[in-house]
Amino acid sequence: MERLWIDLEGLANLRDVGGIPTRDGGAISAGRLLRSDNLQTLTPADIDRLLGLGLTDVVDLRSEYEVSSEGAGPLTGHRAITIHQHSLFREWREGVGEDKPDSSGDDRPEELPDQALPWVDLAPTVQVDHPVTSFYLSYLADRPDSVLASLRHIGAANGATLVHCAAGKDRTGTIVALALSVAGADQQAIVDDYAASSERMEAIVRRLLGTRTYADSLRDRPMSSHLTHPETMGAFLQHVDNEYGGVEPLLTRIGWTDDDSARLRAKLRE
Repeated sequence: MERLWIDLEGLANLRDVGGIPTRDGGAISAGRLLRSDNLQTLTPADIDRLLGLGLTDVVDLRSEYEVSSEGAGPLTGHRAITIHQHSLFREWREGVGEDKPDSSGDDRPEELPDQALPWVDLAPTVQVDHPVTSFYLSYLADRPDSVLASLRHIGAANGATLVHCAAGKDRTGTIVALALSVAGADQQAIVDDYAASSERMEAIVRRLLGTRTYADSLRDRPMSSHLTHPETMGAFLQHVDNEYGGVEPLLTRIGWTDDDSARLRAKLRE
């Protein structure tokens, strides 16, 4: 399928997942779900373009630390757009975030604010053979509240939803893969969409190296460490299939409902 890249001055990794084939021979609708890197450098013209695409909701997967460090973005407070911030990292601390999910029997320390960054080498909660897949599975284990809320926002949005993190590849890739799976997308097409971020990786990293938030954690990493290899998402989805019987059964374990699935499918398949 043709990738629906959207080229804006202030983004390097923006695309519409519309057109992705589904298992029943249909396709994901265009103009419903967008994915990108962080929005801090959007220009006024970029914002007008996004509004023209029908954007009403933004799901920001950056941590509390990232959001605080980067400061208010150009969409903050915009009257036409609602921003939903849902960190996928363990970073609860007094006075920040929502109620902490039950962690009885879990004696691991919570992440310190300055550790709540991508690319910082912290041990994942879930350990499987593929190291990057371990982190993706850990998002569900560590922040089921954020995973469910993010997916529900996509289903409930009045217009298009844009999901982003810092680079728009790992956290964004996981949430988008889950949403597409619930909507019935073909699994290989989900993998291919995830892998497409590698096409823009040099530009993505160049943007992030220009920020004080991310530069130190990126500077000494080779470009190869940032690429979105198809086998990573393939291993993630295969593990979910083998261990839980698929994405929906896994989500059901953490509070997802049949109504949630129906709403998300209707949104992405209308």
